[in-house]
Amino acid sequence: MKITVINTGGTFNKRYNPIKGQLLVPDDNVALDKILKSCHNLEIEVKNIVSKDSLDMTDLDRKLITATIKDSDSENIIIIHGTDTVDLTSAFLEKEINDKKIVFTGAMVPMSIEEVEATMNFSLALGFLSADVENGIYLAMHGVVVNHKNLKKDKSVGKFLLK
Repeated sequence: MKITVINTGGTFNKRYNPIKGQLLVPDDNVALDKILKSCHNLEIEVKNIVSKDSLDMTDLDRKLITATIKDSDSENIIIIHGTDTVDLTSAFLEKEINDKKIVFTGAMVPMSIEEVEATMNFSLALGFLSADVENGIYLAMHGVVVNHKNLKKDKSVGKFLLK
């Protein structure tokens, strides 16, 4: 099975920059590459296209994500995205694309700090796409993969919860 992974940044990818004293979103795939070393039975194409905290994402970025998906010959797409505006981007894509299986995932804690959450969320997305699922837009976070409309970030508790 072929899967296209679109890496747009977000907390999943953040690393500490000791010079600036901040967590920054790098324009590489270091976090993702650590996970992909264990994926042996899939054809995975990675496209790193935005490299932003999702709070900085614009509709121009969403249009770029949309165009990247439309240009992909893969029917199976995973998008690594920041958790703060994943709801906005998934709603944007729902208006534009209906002929692919798209799974958004990310992490609340950078993989560079704690590997478990990011690895689990990405693995959920991979496993979901391996099943016989309908085209649509889904969100893989905190132990579930559901239609993107049915999972919401609750900032008061720092978790994604089912609606």
